[in-house]
Amino acid sequence: MKNKCPATRRSLLAAVSTCVVSSLVPFTFAQEYRRPRFQRIPVQYIAALADPHARSGNNAEQWGLWRKDPGPRGLPLDFYDTLRANDNVAPANWTFNDNAWWLEEHGLIMEAPEFPMPAGHYLVTGNRDITAMLTVYAQDAKGSQRWELDNDADVYDVTHLRCRSAIYTPDAAGHDCTPASALQSNFPVRPGADMPPVNGCSKQDYMVLIVYATAPLEA
Repeated sequence: MKNKCPATRRSLLAAVSTCVVSSLVPFTFAQEYRRPRFQRIPVQYIAALADPHARSGNNAEQWGLWRKDPGPRGLPLDFYDTLRANDNVAPANWTFNDNAWWLEEHGLIMEAPEFPMPAGHYLVTGNRDITAMLTVYAQDAKGSQRWELDNDADVYDVTHLRCRSAIYTPDAAGHDCTPASALQSNFPVRPGADMPPVNGCSKQDYMVLIVYATAPLEA
């Protein structure tokens, strides 16, 4: 089935009520997931850290969840001074962390996702060809959190390539690491490409998965 959903995160969020079922969940696939019983939700986003070809792992405690689209809640790089003047509180009422801050593909300063991932079942997609059920288990005694994808999907299959994200932290030399050092000319980032470096910073890229339905983890 040809995917008619919008290509960008913001347009997908605006149109999700009309396109999610028709283009992301074929009827036969929906039948397959009568158990567990999924509930459609406003679109959420997962920041995933894994080998792109992995189908399971034990590090979901390192994954994060944006319950609201962080793009429209973000701030352009040139608003950094304004953010600092407002005690690091953004207009959308999230708090900027000087020691660990996030950028997205257009160069917007974002709020951090929620860590660790809440346990549960998630229907995830990269808004390309494959939809899969991501199961995230509760943390074990050592704090590790197992995850797995079904539908023979790997993480790359359900990564939204147009959405790029990374967390920036001071480098080992302890240099200043702020959005003021990021170059707007490096944005927007090409779909699937790494986020750009920022002087004075170490960087960790995360893949972004779109979530449109959830179900609780069975007891």
